[in-house]
Amino acid sequence: MLSRKGIIPEEYVLTRLAEDVPDPSRYRARERRARFVGKNGACNVAHKNIREQGRFLQDVFTTLVDLKWSHTLLIFTMSFLCSWLLFAMVWWLIAFAHGDLDQSTRQLHLQPGDGGAGDFVPCVTDIRSFTSAFLFSIEVQVTIGFGGRMMTEECPAAILILIVQNIVGLVINAIMLGCIFMKTAQAHRRAETLIFSKHAVIALRQGKLCFMLRVGDLRKSMIISATIRMQVVRKTASPEGEVVPLHQIDIQMENPVGGNSIFLVSPLIICHVIDRNSPLYDVAPDNLHHHEDLEVIVILEGVVETTGITTQARTSYLADEILWGQRFVPIVTEEDGQYSVDYSKFGNTVKVPTPSCTARHLEENQSILDSISLSPRGTIRKRHRLLKDKKRSRRNLWRLQAS
Repeated sequence: MLSRKGIIPEEYVLTRLAEDVPDPSRYRARERRARFVGKNGACNVAHKNIREQGRFLQDVFTTLVDLKWSHTLLIFTMSFLCSWLLFAMVWWLIAFAHGDLDQSTRQLHLQPGDGGAGDFVPCVTDIRSFTSAFLFSIEVQVTIGFGGRMMTEECPAAILILIVQNIVGLVINAIMLGCIFMKTAQAHRRAETLIFSKHAVIALRQGKLCFMLRVGDLRKSMIISATIRMQVVRKTASPEGEVVPLHQIDIQMENPVGGNSIFLVSPLIICHVIDRNSPLYDVAPDNLHHHEDLEVIVILEGVVETTGITTQARTSYLADEILWGQRFVPIVTEEDGQYSVDYSKFGNTVKVPTPSCTARHLEENQSILDSISLSPRGTIRKRHRLLKDKKRSRRNLWRLQAS
């Protein structure tokens, strides 16, 4: 959150915080349809009664990455401690079997010249107890090598154990360090700076009703091959009587650059033309309330330019979060030879003349468009005329004052 303060104004950060934490008093008086995907992209699905828990152990690496940080660090620490203790026991047993722990044998080794007793060579020098075996186990696995304890050529089994412990240590290092790296560079971290407008809008564009939303990227590093897709999730029933509680229907979009690929260098307005193939074809303003079984899911995918990791950002819009007859205000302006984006107006909308009927009704009766008093072009022209009239009045006033 500290990184966002240097990029966007404080009031926008507070707005995002207010969106992520819903007000309980707001929804206490009414029952609202449960979300399938939250505003922050989290899927609102609880998995229960999973009997085959062993499937998670078949993919240990993904399971470790999905764990919480506290559990991951605990497993990281315990894996090293257990391996050190296990091989410390093996080194102690080797020393015990070879007689390296016998006090009299060590004394004979330290006093050579008595009948060849000084020819005794231990498997590992300076292993006197389990504590010294544990220290030697740590030195072998993490390759510290203080020099007080070392291997000899006396015991071939000890050489084999040395090789096995090195291989086990490398495997543990590779798995745990890779797991920690993946947790710190997870794709959803990059998705935190991909933002969506709080509300979606439905308004006229090119004489057709369109479903629109705004998406933006707060970072300067781009999302390569960014694609966006939308789905409508609602409860449906088949003619045979089968009830599908979460029926997902893909909807097509008309993006500014064509197709589903977008060039997200600045905030874009994603548009979906509501035609006869659209699941929103029969949606009217009266249907946009909190009891309506309608949810539009938006998914943005792409490759992070700096890391090469594929990321995905998600959000959803319930029926009461879709504003009818409104349009997003422009936020990109040209200042000092470059384009400037004002994120304080990212989700701001203005009312525009829009027919209060479904897209089906509008397509069947095009005369409805003639009853609209002002089109977007007419509004712009009217503003230009007002500005020109003001300039003319000021010039006339200056001329009168000068005369």
